[in-house]
Amino acid sequence: MFEEYMAGWMFLALSVLLMVGFPVTFTLLGVSLFFAWLGPGVEFLDLLPMRIWGVMDNVVLIAVPLFIFMGVTLERSGMAEELLETMGLLFGRVRGGLAISVVIVGAILGASTGIVGATVVTMGLLSVPTMIRYGYDKRLATGTVAASGTLGQIIPPSVILVLLGTIVQVPVGDLFIGAVIPGLLLVCLYVVYILILVWLKPHAGPALSLEDAGLDRRQFYSRVTKALVPPLVLILAVLGSIFAGVASPTEAAAVGAVGAVALTALNHKFSFQMLNEVMKTTTRLTCMVFIILVGAAAFGLVFRELDGDDLVRNFLTWVSHNYSKWTVLAIVMGLIFLVGFLLDFIEICFIHVPVLAPIMVEFGFDPLWFSILLAVNLQTSFLTPPFGFSLFYLKAVTPPGITSGDIYRGIIPFVILQLVGLGLCIAWPELSTWLPKVMYTK
Repeated sequence: MFEEYMAGWMFLALSVLLMVGFPVTFTLLGVSLFFAWLGPGVEFLDLLPMRIWGVMDNVVLIAVPLFIFMGVTLERSGMAEELLETMGLLFGRVRGGLAISVVIVGAILGASTGIVGATVVTMGLLSVPTMIRYGYDKRLATGTVAASGTLGQIIPPSVILVLLGTIVQVPVGDLFIGAVIPGLLLVCLYVVYILILVWLKPHAGPALSLEDAGLDRRQFYSRVTKALVPPLVLILAVLGSIFAGVASPTEAAAVGAVGAVALTALNHKFSFQMLNEVMKTTTRLTCMVFIILVGAAAFGLVFRELDGDDLVRNFLTWVSHNYSKWTVLAIVMGLIFLVGFLLDFIEICFIHVPVLAPIMVEFGFDPLWFSILLAVNLQTSFLTPPFGFSLFYLKAVTPPGITSGDIYRGIIPFVILQLVGLGLCIAWPELSTWLPKVMYTK
């Protein structure tokens, strides 16, 4: 029985070791070597270098370090601070306006940087103390910042979309186009929730006046224009070139990297020391992604040799025969959501998606639509305790009066909203597939 279900034991061993806290890459490689020795023999791993080379030879993956470079550079440019302060002035006169401004800025930063950690830390440092000072509810303030910071995972350009496109073998440009409406849908859900909450509980998000900022109307509109135009131009240059078919995602990422440096120079924040720090951070983050990719390649090679794909496929086929393929989809989405409580989105992307995606395509699900569902689902992994990274980032920069309990309670409505968004994307696949079809029929 052990040999028959060795792939299942392999997956169980990996899950237990990861939950214990062992490093992801070493766990992936160690488990792969051990079960290769138990099963086909260590000689089987002679195939591993070719497998790794095949992955690293993928030109699309060049977009990963370029998008990371763009995001880190923009984080150092001061653009986020300017956006937050200006959007606060623009929406602050509406009840709950500061929280709405955080959502809008999260969406803009998601479309221009895509770096969740930097976005959450920046908005946490600037927005949470301001909202608390003006009488906002702690849970609304922290939940809005944590959730808005994760919008960069679904709003293109996004590193996770690049990785999903490579694994599921869907053109990354199609994923970028398909993710626009689901991303905007989440933004709308967040805003509607905030408006309903402050309507029911006016004290949760009081309105401000323009005089609170000490600006007259002319200065106000000048500041709004100065803050909004540069990031919108960069977004148009990156996404517009992809959507228009002028550039591939990799080429557009290069345009974004150059544009980010230009914006930093225009904000008088550019220096060679800053550039050196950005390059070091980019190298570190890129190495983290690719070393996990190497470990996942080894794990996938051994898992498939042990007939792990057949094990999963047989189980899901049994479910589809006894119930329906929609039950299979519900099980897969539920599994990804639950695993998100324990693992990072990159780990889920490299460990679970390569096994599940081909099987789901065999069941007749559109790979583009399924990839968008995965991206929306993976976004929740940043908010779900105990290992939600957005929660860690936010707790590190919030004022002493805010507890972890405030943050955890604050993100519950937003996790529910993300699941509502996922449900809407499942119920109406056109939310993900309509825009790519329109773009390609022109």
